Amino acid sequence: MDISKIMQFLIPKDKKFFPLFEQAADNLVKTAVLLNKMLLIQDAEQRDVVISEIKEHEKIGDDITHNIFEELNKTFITPFDREDIHELTSSLDDVLDYINSSCQRIRLYKPKEISPEFVDMAELITQACREIKTAISELSNLKNPKKINNACIRINDIENQADEVYYLAISSYFQEEKNAIELIKKKEIIQTLEKATDMAEDVADVLKTILVKSA
Repeated sequence: MDISKIMQFLIPKDKKFFPLFEQAADNLVKTAVLLNKMLLIQDAEQRDVVISEIKEHEKIGDDITHNIFEELNKTFITPFDREDIHELTSSLDDVLDYINSSCQRIRLYKPKEISPEFVDMAELITQACREIKTAISELSNLKNPKKINNACIRINDIENQADEVYYLAISSYFQEEKNAIELIKKKEIIQTLEKATDMAEDVADVLKTILVKSA
């Protein structure tokens, strides 16, 4: 065992980060569930109410991100590499931002219909967020790395499924949508939803990096 690992055992680590990560993951799942709810609402005004709720959760996420970075700036011994804490925090925030961006595009663009592909993508986003929450909940002790790794594998699989939904949706829009403006609206919304799954995969990549370094 090298000297850095010996020091990690001897010097107490700050445990404030784990509850904050868990708060971020929980907020992420709640936001994804609201995304699903919003897309199933037919009435535009009621839909906007849920979009406002999603925006509030995005603000909560920003506050959690700020708190983590504040802790990082004032903590000498961290539970794992400072760069990984930064990357994990940023990637969690990115998922939330893209969920919110998708909703804001729907609110502003006012598409004539909610495409079924939007709903399919939102379901995949929710699945990915739940897997993130599962992995984050195991991060504090790393006694069950297999559970974290399995969650990461499922997130990767979900992202692959999202790619398939995205490419089929784009193909369908270009073949069937005759209104050029509606085509642009649908294309931008589905792209932003798909990007949320890309960001979830980034979270999984950071978690796998943490596992490797902690082995």
